[in-house]
Amino acid sequence: MIIRLMIWVLLIPMNLYSQIIKLDEGRLEAINVAASIKTVIGKVRVEVLDSSIKAFDKPTFAKIKGFEFKNGTIEIYVLSKLLPNAPGLSAGSIGIAFRIDDSNSKFECIYVSPAKGRDTIQARRNQAVQYFSMPDNTYKRHGKEVPGQYESYADMGLNEWIKLKIVVKDARAKVFLNDVKQPSLVVNDLKNGTGSFGAIGLWVDVGTEGFFRDLEVYK
Repeated sequence: MIIRLMIWVLLIPMNLYSQIIKLDEGRLEAINVAASIKTVIGKVRVEVLDSSIKAFDKPTFAKIKGFEFKNGTIEIYVLSKLLPNAPGLSAGSIGIAFRIDDSNSKFECIYVSPAKGRDTIQARRNQAVQYFSMPDNTYKRHGKEVPGQYESYADMGLNEWIKLKIVVKDARAKVFLNDVKQPSLVVNDLKNGTGSFGAIGLWVDVGTEGFFRDLEVYK
């Protein structure tokens, strides 16, 4: 199966035009990570590993070049593992950065932390799905100012494929996991505003080895 980026553009009512863009290493720009494409058991996967940055919630992603996103739906399968040298707080966090600006310093990010999904401590389970925004609205700030507002629980674990669906409309985002009909997380106030747009990135946090496949974007 080919990892692909599919764009649906509405030309006139009831007529859709679709474009498939094949991803290869030349289409990925690694930002503070190591990224490569591998074929495993017949599937092409993008592998993204955390590298030099050691602080959480940073621009650590493989950015898809030549494509801009403002509103639409992003669907992708993600799988994460902990690196051998992962810090103690690492949770295999993996997800999608979107509306990334040219400097890579301003973006929205929605992600899952599979190691928290089946934790025995409920407070950590409640952090399995999360949202943060750069440059100003990090997970740490949210935890201090509005605890619980941008995080929620969903069942998941490390070393398993998780289907992530993010529906973005202006300042709102809804997050669906594994084809569940109701969203696991709803964000009503994306921090960079309704006018922001930019690239999509395959994001991993500190201590994470992430795998991505079957990327589709509907606009």
